Amino acid sequence: MNKTGFVWHERYMWHDNGSASGSYRVRGDLQPGTHVENPETKRKFKNLLDAYEVTPQLQMLPITEATDTELQRFHTPEYVTKVQHLSDHAGGEAGEFTPVGPGSTNIARLGVGGTSAAIAAVARGEVDNAYALTRPPGHHAERDRGRGFCIFNNIGLGVLNALEEKLTDRVAVLDWDVHHGNGTQQAFFERSDVLTISMHQDMLYPVNSGKTQEIGESAGEGFNINLPLPAGCGGGAYLAAIEQVVVPALHAFKPSMIIVASGYDASYFDPMSHMMLLANHYRQFMQSIMQTADELCSGRLMVNHEGGYSDFYVPLCGLAVIEELSGIQTSVRDPYAGTEFVANQDLMPHQQAYIDQAKSGPLAALLKRC
Repeated sequence: MNKTGFVWHERYMWHDNGSASGSYRVRGDLQPGTHVENPETKRKFKNLLDAYEVTPQLQMLPITEATDTELQRFHTPEYVTKVQHLSDHAGGEAGEFTPVGPGSTNIARLGVGGTSAAIAAVARGEVDNAYALTRPPGHHAERDRGRGFCIFNNIGLGVLNALEEKLTDRVAVLDWDVHHGNGTQQAFFERSDVLTISMHQDMLYPVNSGKTQEIGESAGEGFNINLPLPAGCGGGAYLAAIEQVVVPALHAFKPSMIIVASGYDASYFDPMSHMMLLANHYRQFMQSIMQTADELCSGRLMVNHEGGYSDFYVPLCGLAVIEELSGIQTSVRDPYAGTEFVANQDLMPHQQAYIDQAKSGPLAALLKRC
């Protein structure tokens, strides 16, 4: 078994996005629905870990709220002031699809603090690896605005804090959330000490973001890889993309730490995408990345929870990742694991064509720089 650090705080569940109708400007015209980014997916994940006695076997990591100084390593002072003001008063919009309720900004600060604590614990060798079950998510948050439910960029800030404190010097960020990690890309687009890789459904969110041509600029040219995949991909396409693009990129870059932005919204049951992954696919992803981390950086690996909006299926996907990280095996079984339920998992020719574009474009650019 590994010594796996774990970040969780009950306050993460208290961030309130309001109702779905209120967020989409139809308040009063339709019966309100539950906002898709609500606490239940992550609370049920934590409850599953508790119910099967996994949580006590993980090492809980102490966390604190991120300071203004830490937040301003990426976000503008004006943006930090704006969202704090919204949070301290009646709330409002931090940006595109990013509600801020009373107290939300301090919860988001705690989310950044949790991610930073997990990265630091792995970097210092206090744990073998770590999982940060934070909320709200972060990978869409840009320098001067929130986007896609994300107030602050948890991973981007966690990496910048670790680099500033010289806890690590060369970081690879792999984002397999179904949406493009646009905010994390922005944070490191002109840097060569952080490799960013995003696997996402093509043209989903943000629209026109995450194209293969976006490979970085200036010193960062070649150190940003986008791997858009067509709607309808199952495990075959994702595993081929990891084998043919992600693992070669990591070996070329040779990071001192790998960080995974682990969204589970590419699952078959997710309401926010059109992919077909099952929990065991996330287990296979984790096995591949853990092996690569063992080969390149003494196993230094940190996983941060991002999206995922199926309240009954996210817990099964997350548990598969935790089991691989920690070596703890539970008796939980995925009732939907058989291909007789979710068919068409094989790699298709048109999906391979997308992977080939990433190989000839961004992967080739990275290999040229390394």
